[in-house]
Amino acid sequence: MDLVDLGAVVADPELSGSAAIETARSLDRACRELGFFRLTGHGIDPALVDRLAIEAQAFFDQPDEVKAEVAMSRAGAAWRGWFPVKGEITSGRPDRKEGLYVGEEHPSDHPRVEAGTPLHGANRFPPGSLGPTVLEYLDAIRPVADLVMRTTAVGLGLPARWFEDNLTAEPTQLFRIFHYPDLPDNETSDEYGVGTHTDYGLLTLLLQDDRGGLEVQRPDGTWFDVPAEPGVLVCNIGDMLDRLTEGRYRSTPHRVRNTSGRSRLSFPYFFDPSWDAEVVPLPLEGSPPADDGERRWDGASVHAWSGTYGEYLTAKVARVFPELFASVRAGGGSGHPGSGDLR
Repeated sequence: MDLVDLGAVVADPELSGSAAIETARSLDRACRELGFFRLTGHGIDPALVDRLAIEAQAFFDQPDEVKAEVAMSRAGAAWRGWFPVKGEITSGRPDRKEGLYVGEEHPSDHPRVEAGTPLHGANRFPPGSLGPTVLEYLDAIRPVADLVMRTTAVGLGLPARWFEDNLTAEPTQLFRIFHYPDLPDNETSDEYGVGTHTDYGLLTLLLQDDRGGLEVQRPDGTWFDVPAEPGVLVCNIGDMLDRLTEGRYRSTPHRVRNTSGRSRLSFPYFFDPSWDAEVVPLPLEGSPPADDGERRWDGASVHAWSGTYGEYLTAKVARVFPELFASVRAGGGSGHPGSGDLR
């Protein structure tokens, strides 16, 4: 899996010089060949990363009844807070992980909060310093996402700020802290930490510990282990960038199985189109590959739907937390899954 150093782009955020443009070529190659790459030179403070990991582990070490004080089930349509092990479903099976769902802080008078739109609202953080540390990390990683998208744009032959100007002026930003416990049958169970899936949006920036467990599927169908390198961001493109490029970039299936003999932490940050954006193909030269329904892990084409990104995302998350979605809809939330089977 390619290693891309973002240092030249950090130093040249408009990608006007040869070093930054060469970085864009490297990233473009990684996106066309696999859809996953490793990222260094991003500039996030290692001390912040250490604090985040320590405070997250302290939260998950608590009894479930304590963590349940900030349960997702108490957050309504915002879908923020903690869920227990096997409380999330991927590919039809419960995941062997627990997690804390986080998003942008939306005030109570935000129009979408007042409308009960899913994934909008206030975060549910436990008492203590974890919440402020998470928000500090989000402030640190957002500029990295912008730079990666600028690099992506230049690699595709577009102006550096194309995504900011057309699709991510107000991006949908979601963050998760996942804890994969050391269950005694992790190696033999037919349940995964996270089952096979692709990510929904534009870009995922993943921070992980040194335990390993992330597996990525190559184009030939075989799987390989992603190196566990604390401080190195693992980046992958999502369904929307696959859709935007008409398959020139592929959203790649991946999964997690924790066989380290220890608990595992991971911190995925999802940088996605604006909620109301309609995601249509980019103005790229050349003919795109054929439609991808048959080659995708789920047999469903990312090109065969219409609507806004918010509708697409709501449908996806509703299938991950079906009981929670049913309760939100019964309570009058305005989010709806849109048309078609998007899972």
